Amino acid sequence: MAENNRADKLPKSWDPATVESALYQEWVDRGYFTADVNSLKPAFSIVLPPPNVTGQLHMGHALDHTLMDAIARRKRMQGYEVLWLPGMDHAGIATQSKVEARLKETEGKTRWDYSREEFIAKVWEWKREFGGTIGEQMRAIGDSVDWSRERFTLDEGLSRAVQTIFKQLYDRGLIYRAHRLINWSPVLETAVSDIEVVYKDVDGELVSIRYGSLDDDQPHVVVATTRVETMLGDVAVAVHPDDERYRDLVGTRLPHPFIPDRSMIVVADDYVDPEFGTGAVKITPAHDPNDYALGLRHNLDMPTIMDATGHIAGTGTMFDGMDRFEARVKIREELAKQGRIVAEKRPYQHSVGHSERSGEPIEPRLSLQWFVKVDELARMAGDAIREGDTTIHPTSAEPRYFDWVDDMHDWTISRQLWWGHRIPIWYGPDGEVVCLGPDDEVPEGYTQDPDVLDTWFSSALWPFSTMGWPEKTPELEKFYPTSVLVTAYDILFFWVARMMMFGTFAGLTTPEILGSGRDGRPQIPFTDLFLHGLVRDEHGRKMSKSLGNGIDPMDWVAEYGADALRFTLARGSNPGVDLPLGADAAQSSRNFATKLFNATRFALMNGAHVAGIPDAADLTDADKWILGRLEQVRAAVDDYLDRYQFAKANEALYQFTWNEFCDWYLEIAKVQPGEVTQRVLGYVLDTLLRLLHPTMPFVTETLWRALTDQESLNLATWPTPSGIALDDTAARRVADVEKLVTEIRRFRSDQGVKPSQKVPAQLDFAAVDLDGQEHVVRSLARVTAPEAGFATTAAIEVRLSVGTVVVALDTSGTVDKAAERKRLEKDLAAQQKELDSTSKKLANDAFLAKAPAAVVAKITERQRIATEEVARISARLRELEG
Repeated sequence: MAENNRADKLPKSWDPATVESALYQEWVDRGYFTADVNSLKPAFSIVLPPPNVTGQLHMGHALDHTLMDAIARRKRMQGYEVLWLPGMDHAGIATQSKVEARLKETEGKTRWDYSREEFIAKVWEWKREFGGTIGEQMRAIGDSVDWSRERFTLDEGLSRAVQTIFKQLYDRGLIYRAHRLINWSPVLETAVSDIEVVYKDVDGELVSIRYGSLDDDQPHVVVATTRVETMLGDVAVAVHPDDERYRDLVGTRLPHPFIPDRSMIVVADDYVDPEFGTGAVKITPAHDPNDYALGLRHNLDMPTIMDATGHIAGTGTMFDGMDRFEARVKIREELAKQGRIVAEKRPYQHSVGHSERSGEPIEPRLSLQWFVKVDELARMAGDAIREGDTTIHPTSAEPRYFDWVDDMHDWTISRQLWWGHRIPIWYGPDGEVVCLGPDDEVPEGYTQDPDVLDTWFSSALWPFSTMGWPEKTPELEKFYPTSVLVTAYDILFFWVARMMMFGTFAGLTTPEILGSGRDGRPQIPFTDLFLHGLVRDEHGRKMSKSLGNGIDPMDWVAEYGADALRFTLARGSNPGVDLPLGADAAQSSRNFATKLFNATRFALMNGAHVAGIPDAADLTDADKWILGRLEQVRAAVDDYLDRYQFAKANEALYQFTWNEFCDWYLEIAKVQPGEVTQRVLGYVLDTLLRLLHPTMPFVTETLWRALTDQESLNLATWPTPSGIALDDTAARRVADVEKLVTEIRRFRSDQGVKPSQKVPAQLDFAAVDLDGQEHVVRSLARVTAPEAGFATTAAIEVRLSVGTVVVALDTSGTVDKAAERKRLEKDLAAQQKELDSTSKKLANDAFLAKAPAAVVAKITERQRIATEEVARISARLRELEG
């Protein structure tokens, strides 16, 4: 009865909502996830890519967290002292935007209605009210992070790190201030980073303008633009050096239509494509990146024509004071009055960069900003990968990484915001400029630079600042460099490359704190870099609000459970490959959790317990097979996880658990009861639950406690090689049993025999090697031994690995022909409908042109199955007719 008592510890069914929250809190309270810097175990560390404090977990976060948690849990089981360090990013622009929107909605005020200090106090108040949401969601999905070491990019320690590295870079001449062209948000009134610019196709206009004489026989050129308003900043017209049409114009000047004291020089530059349009391009250096680069090459003036809010300013024209979009219309009208509009194309679809936070089109703008000089830093970041100090998984991502770091432009790090790390530069009353470290005193009468640092600046320090740098701490000594960084490939450039730059720089400047790198090179922030793909909808489309195809991971947790969410994501995650996701996959994972629960509960009710592997001499063929297959799966899973092949690892576990252990060994176990079978069941379940625990921690913990009466899987060891090789003879016999039982079951169904009904049958095993398997076959196929009066009414031959088995059945009196015909006709109608539907889709050229290959393949497979089923059912109906 002891074994039955174990089953009594489990509920009748698996309901994750009643288990997960309390179980997670128990894990935290018991300190399972708290790292010990004094441990003698080898160290393994991961830092959580810090989500925005403004936000909530989306599916991309859920994938990221699932994979990191699976890694951390497995490493703990393998005997490592694991630090998985959590934290949040202050998210400068995102947070300030949310607070400003709230103030406008609740108080009808802007940030300018407050002092800087008052506004920042409002942001901290908002952070205290809403900043805990994402932490609660991390708990809900089971993140095994060390909450005692949670960090925030604006906490005191990280602020100290930011000031320290800024001064180190500044003192080395790697930070400077200059006028450069940057992305500008007129709504937020700040520079924004490349990652905060989203490109959208918009219906705009293409307007062709005539510069120079209106007389065709006099010097003139025609240029085309999608932003007519920028012509107020035009200082030149560029043509290709080899373009014969404009050779005589190069070096001459054309009057500006609205600014009498400015003329536009015609310059020759290879940038111009003579085959595109008229072969002439207007040049506005202060409002276009390509024009800016050309302006530098030709030493052109760079007048700025807009203020910080995107209004025309300082041109001395009638357009001053107009919004840029209003000016676009008015300027076009005035040019038309002068006869300078040659052509207009409307609508004209083109790609325009928009502010991710405020939504308006970005304005390239010449502005005084702070920059990081990246040449030396980018070289070190590239060398770290080239020399093998850090390994990228998958290696196919390396060329993209090198393309970026080998051709990186200086990084704009200043933002015209109030929320963030204030730039540690102070200006004296007589024009002095000083950079102060965290321990330096501010000279009397000095004022601090008003800008704050780009959020990516502080997050670039994340792997080591979170562990106490620039102080020498036990955490840095034990856990740095970190073992692996897990993130999506889309921020390889924006965050990963910056961490590599600042990490190697800090390793170069403070080796006494961070340790020395391999062969004397600078220390690196992480030894492995694993890049996973992006989560997309089931049709392969990017999830977005506009498409309405986003999925809230918390909805899946509520409906299917955290284990199902996690297993779905891990089972679909291949290195660097996007993951299409739909509710069907989540339901499948929920069904898997239920299957695992029911299988374990059944095994416990039938005496399964953990007592080691029985002697080989006592094992049946089925025992030998399942133990051998388990060892093969264990080895494969280990290999896959070592290479971050989560999809393959979890698919192997799914297939083995469902198709081999549950569908076959559990069924065979019913007909070979006894202590040996109970021990084999216990051993297999113990191993399986350990292997599945990193991905499905809640259901495996619940089941393992019932199976073993031990405290927690969090304290269990990872399965190691059992030394059991697959017995080929046993495996062949079990495969033959599976095939024979499957064919008999299918034949019975085709004959209209109910699944629960036993049918007399003759089995001729003379030509095959299935010694001792007849009882198993008869039990699983529900066919009894022939008795007096047996008469063969149906028979099949099943070809096995060695020989053929003849199965003769007596189905007389077991089939209701009318009922069977009615059932078959219903099934035939359903399969014909499926065949018609799939055939129609596959005959639609428009559908085939747009649908992802995976979707087409799935429909093609459905069509094939429907075709076979229509043929099979039709044949059976003809038999009944006969």
